Amino acid sequence: MEAKFCMSCGAALETRDVDGTTRRACTACSFVHWGNYSVGVGALVMRAGKLLLVRRAQEPGKGRWTNPGGYIEQQELIHDTIQREVLEETGVEAVVTKIVALRDLPRSIHNLYIAFDMEYVGGEPIPDGVEVDAAGFYSLEEMASMNVADFTRWLIDVAIHAESAGLVVDENPIVPMAGYGLYRVPDDRTDRK
Repeated sequence: MEAKFCMSCGAALETRDVDGTTRRACTACSFVHWGNYSVGVGALVMRAGKLLLVRRAQEPGKGRWTNPGGYIEQQELIHDTIQREVLEETGVEAVVTKIVALRDLPRSIHNLYIAFDMEYVGGEPIPDGVEVDAAGFYSLEEMASMNVADFTRWLIDVAIHAESAGLVVDENPIVPMAGYGLYRVPDDRTDRK
């Protein structure tokens, strides 16, 4: 769907060249519609050597097993999003430890997906009955006979074979930036107080 009206002032948008790319731009103000984007997040939660998976009850991927996840809300930090999504879909409480993978999928709505390694805190997997109809912790052996989505299989491989610490939350950046979610490659200063 093509944007027709300015999200800033409501005037009509026209198609014109903006920095060498054809974009929709406002005829009355400086607003440029830069495109359609979505950001998804996914959780890799381990407990006793088993990974938390959910079976999709809706399209896309109905009937396939995936890691829990969802899309960020406009005013929500991504680590809050993934913690909320895991709790909503499975009843499991988990906290972010690091970012382990990133998927870039350009299409009509450009999708960016961020995968988080998460530490299990508590709760037993109970599906929400809306987005997912089954949830549980599964071993690699158990997953071999399950209908696990290809992208989830890739994420599992990434998580199992990760040799670096990934990107970790920067709890104490050198410059305070309220409202930012900051992640960095760990170094000897990462744990500074």
